[in-house]
Amino acid sequence: MPETNLYFIAVVPFSDLQNKVNQLKRDIATRFNSARALKVMPHITLKAPFKWPPTAHNMLLKWFVDLKLPGPSFAITLQGFGAFNNRKNPVIFIKPADSISLVLLQRELVNSFAALEPAIVQPIDKNFTPHMTIAYRDLTPANFEKAWEEYSHKEFEEQFEINAVHLLQHNGTQWNIIASKPLANT
Repeated sequence: MPETNLYFIAVVPFSDLQNKVNQLKRDIATRFNSARALKVMPHITLKAPFKWPPTAHNMLLKWFVDLKLPGPSFAITLQGFGAFNNRKNPVIFIKPADSISLVLLQRELVNSFAALEPAIVQPIDKNFTPHMTIAYRDLTPANFEKAWEEYSHKEFEEQFEINAVHLLQHNGTQWNIIASKPLANT
């Protein structure tokens, strides 16, 4: 049994949109030698990956199931591309349009998580920059420059309904949704 399990919390688009995003990931993998993003389903992270003891797995699941989230569901638009031009690990992502509903959802989730386990709340959780990653980790700075030259001008516009948040766990090979929490309908 592992010493810790790895989790994160996210919103996940419907399958047709996941397929479109995965096509972009495959394009970057093929043309710019960055396939790492293909290992995780398209998503917008609400709570960054965190380690949790296996012995407390049920406690985490109970917190997630009992979570009180603001509602109702809402639509979000993905428009164009953005980038984090980090020196060693640049990132290219699809940009969500500004959404106060998404910001409030993320803030409520992180505040609730902080009440459960404040030591695991990270600066990235407090400085929320919504994005749907299509290239990271194995994207070299040189390939980032080439890809970003193209993707910075590329058009992309899709919309999806956010009606639930999902708890994902890494099984040693891939990420899997282990629980889903619908947004409250008001």
